[in-house]
Amino acid sequence: MELETLKKMVVDALEELKGIDIKVLDVQERCSFTDAMIFCSGTSDRHLKALANNVVVEAKKAGVQPLGVEGADTPNTGWVLVDLADVVVHVMLPQTRDFYQLEKFWSAPPAKE
Repeated sequence: MELETLKKMVVDALEELKGIDIKVLDVQERCSFTDAMIFCSGTSDRHLKALANNVVVEAKKAGVQPLGVEGADTPNTGWVLVDLADVVVHVMLPQTRDFYQLEKFWSAPPAKE
């Protein structure tokens, strides 16, 4: 699946279940394991898991097999990650998202050599 189509599918799946503050970052120049990261907040642990599950369901419908899901089986995790290879999806509680500030980290300019 083309990257732009995959990103749109993920955003649509998150919006469908009322994901909050969805951000898409292009990280192709910053890392070697994925092309984009998508960040989204949820209102509760149950909401996080529902959002992540909807991403997985929609990806499978589109013929994309997730490489893995982390945190969905952990009680009170505050963070669920869905790895779709070209896109990594972080679904977090707002306080977890604020604590780790991954968007700031992945948005920083690459270090000069």
